[in-house]
Amino acid sequence: MTRMLATLMVCAAAAALPVSAFAQNDNAYCSALAQKYQRYVGDNEFRHRSQQRDATVDAAITACPTNASASIPVIEKALQDAQVSLPPRT
Repeated sequence: MTRMLATLMVCAAAAALPVSAFAQNDNAYCSALAQKYQRYVGDNEFRHRSQQRDATVDAAITACPTNASASIPVIEKALQDAQVSLPPRT
């Protein structure tokens, strides 16, 4: 019984590792998207006067550290709409 429990614990730990790796990759990509948005769309009044700052995108940027998977599509769309290339996803 103890051996089976130990095996289950090892398997559970091994399964959790890839999930945390994906979460870290999503967080890094979300942060890169947010920086690019703020640089080329959000904070730059002179280059993109026609592009208005969007509260939905601001909320997505704020949520990046806690909910990157939901924030990424919102920021990607805003960058694409502003015709700004997306950063590479690693």
